[in-house]
Amino acid sequence: MAPSDLTTILPEIMLAIYGMAALMWAIYSDSEQKDQALLWLTSIILVIISAWIGFLPTDVKLAFNGSFVDDEFSRFAKILIGLSVALVLLLSQNYLKQEGILKFEFPIIVTFAVLGMMIMVSANDLIVLYMGIELQSLSLYVLAAFHRDYSKSTEAGLKYFVLGALSSGLLLYGASLIYGFSGTTSLNGIAEAIAADGASLGVLFGLSFLIVGLAFKVSAAPFHMWAPDVYEGAPTPVTLLFATAPKIAAMILLARLLQVGFHPVSADWQIIVGGIALVSMFLGSIAAIGQTDIKRLMAYSSIAHMGFALLGIASGTEKGFQAMLFYMVVYTIMNLGVFALILSMRRGGRIITNIQALNLYSTQYPVSAFALLLLLFSLAGIPPLVGFIAKLYVFLAVIEVGMTWLAIGGAIASVIGAYYYLRIIYFMYFGEESRMLDDAMPRIATITLVSAGIVVIVGVVNLAGIIDLSNATNNLGFG
Repeated sequence: MAPSDLTTILPEIMLAIYGMAALMWAIYSDSEQKDQALLWLTSIILVIISAWIGFLPTDVKLAFNGSFVDDEFSRFAKILIGLSVALVLLLSQNYLKQEGILKFEFPIIVTFAVLGMMIMVSANDLIVLYMGIELQSLSLYVLAAFHRDYSKSTEAGLKYFVLGALSSGLLLYGASLIYGFSGTTSLNGIAEAIAADGASLGVLFGLSFLIVGLAFKVSAAPFHMWAPDVYEGAPTPVTLLFATAPKIAAMILLARLLQVGFHPVSADWQIIVGGIALVSMFLGSIAAIGQTDIKRLMAYSSIAHMGFALLGIASGTEKGFQAMLFYMVVYTIMNLGVFALILSMRRGGRIITNIQALNLYSTQYPVSAFALLLLLFSLAGIPPLVGFIAKLYVFLAVIEVGMTWLAIGGAIASVIGAYYYLRIIYFMYFGEESRMLDDAMPRIATITLVSAGIVVIVGVVNLAGIIDLSNATNNLGFG
């Protein structure tokens, strides 16, 4: 191990040191405020590390014989993950306190989940890939069951653990097949072996298992079965976490895996990824129609949106990968805004997640209701909001490579999916009179909701300019 290796992974090292130091301090501290203090401190640390990564030199760095790569593609993902998780922690504070589960373990476990995600997006080797996924997954299993006194939370944790173990097994089996037939675990080495000797049946089977395992991580159909139950049962802050950062990490990892390691057989994986995207878009859009629980509805919404994001990868082009990155940014912003409201939905001090609880919400909180309206319109892909622009980018990417059938399917799925977003808006503005929700959203939740609503309007003009994606995909071997 060279000193340059440690320099390359210094942000990950610092995050790991913080996690272990925070754990030791929390165990031995008698402070009554340590739980809340650690939550805020973890958010600040994540913001600082994200800013640090943003100011790193733009050159590509490799560590540990090329198994870990630090490039603009991974840095973009790490910044997005760090900032989104920092906001998730801040949004979680009021909820965790009211439910009596504001414990120091929560931000520490989240810290190690983020560490796993950062390793995932920089993985340039199947072993590092698996190590990052498992560190993230083990943390998320615990978080799903964090509310131990709530039976649905423990059920969610168990379901996620069992199905997550299955997906990990598929990933490991696929990796072993690829190693056996290519003789290497390095993504660049795999690409060279395929280019030299062609893709054997074993390599293609291994690739299929890897795609299935990662499709589970992003809750893409038909490997989505865990998402609705886990979204509903897990504490709402954990549901918000599931809906944002882990999906970013898994999508970035899938993009690097396919483009760097299996570019010589892109014609094969484009069809597989395109098929998964098409099924996800339709299943998520149709299955959400009958949902009355807003957390389950957002689970199916997430499945559909991952299908749209996968269109960018299915195109196999640099423009498509950039469209995927842009889509994930927009998707994350919209989910943070919507869940800021969901986290605050209470009646008589008790959590309520039925969408009809929003009946005539606009008469109680007109500004928040209008912000939510904008976010739901954007999620539905209604022009001219930024959600429409994001979908347009991925549609254009697949049309340019002759996969017009995917764009047509996506457009139809968007029309179907608009129904359940519009139904929530109907309840907010034209629903029947009912007992109102409790007053006073936390300030951070109100700011997040309104800011996200502003972004989906203003973002049409300059969000693509603020988020420079022109260099992010340079190291993925397009050309």
